[in-house]
Amino acid sequence: MYVADSRANADPSAGSTTGMARSTARVSAVVAPTVFALGAVSLITDVSSEMVTAVLPLYLVTGLGLSPLGFGLLDGVYNGFSALVRLAGGHLADRGGGRHKWVAGIGYAVSAACKPLLLLAHTLTPIGLVLAADRTGKGLRTAPRDALISLSSTPQNRGRAFGVHRAMDTAGALLGPLVAFLILRATVDGYDAVFTVSFCVAVVGVLVLVLFVPGSTSTAAPRTEKAAREKAVAERGVDERAVDEKAERPTLRAAFALLTRRDLRRITVCALLLGLATVSDSFVYLLLQRRLGVPDRWFALLPLGTAAAFLLLAVPLGRLADRVGRWWVFLGGHGALLTAYAILLTSWHGSALPYAVLLLHGAFYAATDGVLMAAASDSVPEELRSSGLALVQTGQAAARFVCSLGFGAAWTLWGDRTALMASAVALAVCAAFASTLRPGRSVLEPAP
Repeated sequence: MYVADSRANADPSAGSTTGMARSTARVSAVVAPTVFALGAVSLITDVSSEMVTAVLPLYLVTGLGLSPLGFGLLDGVYNGFSALVRLAGGHLADRGGGRHKWVAGIGYAVSAACKPLLLLAHTLTPIGLVLAADRTGKGLRTAPRDALISLSSTPQNRGRAFGVHRAMDTAGALLGPLVAFLILRATVDGYDAVFTVSFCVAVVGVLVLVLFVPGSTSTAAPRTEKAAREKAVAERGVDERAVDEKAERPTLRAAFALLTRRDLRRITVCALLLGLATVSDSFVYLLLQRRLGVPDRWFALLPLGTAAAFLLLAVPLGRLADRVGRWWVFLGGHGALLTAYAILLTSWHGSALPYAVLLLHGAFYAATDGVLMAAASDSVPEELRSSGLALVQTGQAAARFVCSLGFGAAWTLWGDRTALMASAVALAVCAAFASTLRPGRSVLEPAP
């Protein structure tokens, strides 16, 4: 993996087939500095957000006494409310012709501002409003950030680029629960201290974004398009303004029109269906706590297992997706999640139970999170990249919102085991159906 390779601009006289092959290999290995800068922002921000996420289930269920249904409602808001604004964030970034950084920055700032408000909210409605505002910030920033990653990479190394970013992001997710755990053990008013420190860390993340992430990208794809435009002007006397007018304008109508593309439509449908059967992380940790009788003070450490597995597997699975095809890796990740559900449904109570479940849970995210965005990027034009990714993210986030509500209601009515059984069956059915809705060659197979 290289940040830069000066040999990519070797002597032009070296025109042999072997030299060209080596040059292509070097280009595909490049991970742009923008990816690392965004990874640093996500690392810091995830330390902040995962500090809150790690203690929130216990704070709401044990500290405030919410029922599983009430918690399911808030968890649905936390994980699905961003679906309402992701399209807006993607559209604003595309319309600005280079505003990806600043739209993402607004999203990070909104989420940071919500952290201290949790100190003032102690009932269902105020907490729900704060979480909704926090997820609004996440919805604004996610698509522009992923568009920056996509535009900073090439089709040959896009899976690796997303893998590198997700690995750095997950390093923050690994540190966040650990910091929350240490704060809870060291302070009297533990939850208040967690929320305060989380705010301070989030502010640092916003500053890093403003100071170190470039406002525009420079990739092979834009250079190729510029060269083609210049060639058309020089050789055929085409008016450059006429060429620009033919480009698809970044309007909301144009964004929704992307769903007429077969590959993107199928990716979006599959992400939505599989999201309907993806149980929230918080519920998985609550199920593990009940199975193992984990004391409350240790609960914040459970997300560390998922984060550690995600961190270790994100880059290898991203590279694997570039080589063998992103769609198969994506479906394989859901197979890992289904296996985790099956383990939780067994009567096994061995000491290896939490390690197996959390390893599979982390593998699920490593094989799906960045890989899905890399697959969707292959089917979206550059000028609508942020909007196209937002379409996929919106479908998935909305589906997970519905799943959180449904799982919380099922747990309240029938118990946790029956609720998980229903989710496992639904996931198996949706995965089987998704395997038949295979996108085209550009997504299924590695880039040439």
